[in-house]
Amino acid sequence: MGLFGKKEDPDDLMYDAMGMLDRNQPKAAISLFNKVLKQEPRNTEALLQKGLALNLIKKYQDAITCFDKLIEIDPKDAQALNNRGISMAETGNIQGAAEYYDKAIEADSKYASAYFNKGVLLDKLQEHEEALTVLEKAITIDPKKPNAQIYKGIVLGKLKRNEEALNCFSSVCKKYPNNQDALFQKGVQLAELGEHRKALDVFDDILKKFKDNVNVTYAKSRSLAALERYPESLELLKQAVSKSPKVIRAWAKEEPIFTKLHSDEQFRRVVKL
Repeated sequence: MGLFGKKEDPDDLMYDAMGMLDRNQPKAAISLFNKVLKQEPRNTEALLQKGLALNLIKKYQDAITCFDKLIEIDPKDAQALNNRGISMAETGNIQGAAEYYDKAIEADSKYASAYFNKGVLLDKLQEHEEALTVLEKAITIDPKKPNAQIYKGIVLGKLKRNEEALNCFSSVCKKYPNNQDALFQKGVQLAELGEHRKALDVFDDILKKFKDNVNVTYAKSRSLAALERYPESLELLKQAVSKSPKVIRAWAKEEPIFTKLHSDEQFRRVVKL
């Protein structure tokens, strides 16, 4: 063995770095990507993966710099353009993010992730109908991934198109029975349609696996109140408040279903009405 050791092979470093990402150790992965890039500054895969890892640890400006280096090498790299948009959105640069999602779509018209991210952005901008159009495009391109269909259901719910939203979530649940996000949203839409007994069945199924989930606990409390099962409702509401006091109290105060409880001393004490 030489006095200064052997130069590390970039392929071996990349393999180890990807293993670190798989084990949810992005900082360690970034260190290894840096070693690769020191030897191969134009290694596009190392630049991409380093940028993704930087996004994971919320170093968004560093990620943007990384993606820019990759885009300089390949201006039509849709994945780099899309993830630069994600970094920009996280820093609050909404307009810039939208532009980069569009650039990613222009680079690859079949890149579903860019359509999904643009749809989410449009929804946040309250442009719900436009968001639905873009999300539908993402679903058409990649129907096997449930994320765009779930978000489409959420947008439909915001528009009070509850039957459509329920159908959307039911479809995802049929294809992906273990998708808890879709199952929860299905329960929410059943409740919105007044089907509180069916909603309770859904929430109970989730709570068997995730008994401390505050959103599900609150949703179940709400449906119990709608069915006038007030003691059970208040007990769950108390549990939800103990986990997230500020948010749950604000929700409960504004929730029409809880209006009948506004004169109840226990309810007033729990929500600080």
